[in-house]
Amino acid sequence: MTKTSRLPPVATLGPLIALLLAVIFFATQSGRFLSVQNFSLILQQVMVVGLIAIGQTLIILTAGIDLACGAVMALGGIVMTKLAVNSGMNAYLAIVCGLLVTMAFGLVNGLLVTRIKLPPFIVTLGTLNIAYAITQLYSGAQTITGLPPAMTFFGNTFRLGHAEVNYGAVLMLVLYLFMWWGLRETQPGRHVYAVGNNPEATRLTGIATDRVLLGVYVTAGLFYGIASLVSVARTGVGDPNAGQSENLDAITAVVLGGTSLFGGRGMIVGSLLGAVIVGVFRNGLTLMGVASVYQVLITGILVILAVTTDQLSRKGAR
Repeated sequence: MTKTSRLPPVATLGPLIALLLAVIFFATQSGRFLSVQNFSLILQQVMVVGLIAIGQTLIILTAGIDLACGAVMALGGIVMTKLAVNSGMNAYLAIVCGLLVTMAFGLVNGLLVTRIKLPPFIVTLGTLNIAYAITQLYSGAQTITGLPPAMTFFGNTFRLGHAEVNYGAVLMLVLYLFMWWGLRETQPGRHVYAVGNNPEATRLTGIATDRVLLGVYVTAGLFYGIASLVSVARTGVGDPNAGQSENLDAITAVVLGGTSLFGGRGMIVGSLLGAVIVGVFRNGLTLMGVASVYQVLITGILVILAVTTDQLSRKGAR
């Protein structure tokens, strides 16, 4: 593993330290916080954002950003549920169609970024609105109900000790483990870091940077599709209004997890920790009876602190 694909120690340990401090604080404020069932609930609450954050991490590692991830996720969920319920399509085939739609949006984003050289911020701001409009038009702004069991499987739970564990949360953890291995141990994973660290130098070494970027955006689209399936399974409906805050929540998770917004530095596991940190704060504050508006306020403060830490670490590395 190259030095450029490693984080400074503070950025690596920061998310874990923040999570431990948050857990200790809320454990002193509520006797219910440390229960196994509550931790299982936190994982259920963050599993959709956590899956989106995998794709968002890949894009931010290449110095990009995806504002459309939540809207694309919602579109994928509507496509798969509407095809299965209203058109009578086989549930598994409908799921594949939903995944293909989210990957198609990733492909469009990637082509606009690599071929026309548009800034990722502008591209995904545009596709956010396009995905949202298509979702509303295709669904008729109506919620899709009566889903087949295949689409609600990941919303089911199984007993593990004293806790009810959600299959969707298990899927999220498995995918994080797989992506951790892929980014750390495979050549394509190292290329992602290299492109984010210095795209021109990477191109001069013979690596097809545009192909790497295109693959990143398509792969991110796949994870948004998986997130849409888990979201549908958790709620039991196809909701055209889903995903309206998930884009910012996913970016928050990635930033809190220590991935640099300037690209080239970060750990995929950090994004999982970032998502859990947000979940812990919201859960703990809820148990304390704190109004939801303060939860949003504290999340914003955490993001600013994380970005400040990233900026200071970059300056210190120069």
